[in-house]
Amino acid sequence: MRRYMRRSFHAVRVSKPGVAKLPPGRPAIIYTNHPSWWDPALFIVLGTGAFADRPGYGPMDAAALDRYRFMRRIGLFGIEAGTRRGAAQFLRTSLRILKNPDAMLWVTAEGAFTDPRERPVRLQPGVAHLASRVGNAVIVPLAIEYPFWNERYPEALCRFGEALHAKANRATVEDWQVLLEAQLTATMETLAAQARTRDFNLFEPVIQGAAGIGGIYDSWHRLSALVHGECFRPEHDDPER
Repeated sequence: MRRYMRRSFHAVRVSKPGVAKLPPGRPAIIYTNHPSWWDPALFIVLGTGAFADRPGYGPMDAAALDRYRFMRRIGLFGIEAGTRRGAAQFLRTSLRILKNPDAMLWVTAEGAFTDPRERPVRLQPGVAHLASRVGNAVIVPLAIEYPFWNERYPEALCRFGEALHAKANRATVEDWQVLLEAQLTATMETLAAQARTRDFNLFEPVIQGAAGIGGIYDSWHRLSALVHGECFRPEHDDPER
């Protein structure tokens, strides 16, 4: 997945101050918006990098998982999306996973592909029901966008929001729903404002990926740099981006 994203994006970046600092000995729920097909790949890159010591899991539509059965071996479990049975499957399996104090559960909580500018942010109720039942889990919003900046390839941007603590918050399911939506909305708004600046200094790079136009354009500039004794830089902007 790292190689795949490196070939397909200019960079994968996490908004400063960086990845969430999770307390040891407590399971974590990372709940996110769902802008793209790329989201699970991003979770795998983040999970196997910044959280390599935590086994990661996530729900997936059961019909889709039947087509990609190898994904069961990397922590995905099937649910019947949009049904009561699926909701029960999600809660039952997630609660079992979160008994492991090192486990991480990654959930695209909007439940369907949704533009990151769509407001209000509406989440499926599964995470709220889970938050009201789980013990000492840490619940963290994660905002995601895939904008084009100044290069041929897009950026993969994400931002971790303020952590919520299930044990310290004995809210109802309805209260959790409002709180989770508000926290993710705030995180998405901050990421959107940062993305509009195109300022790479606001982010920490996770993967530095593809750059340049390719073909004759890059070949000409590569030859020109060689003639002038310069180093060829395929990026349009600062090469440290």
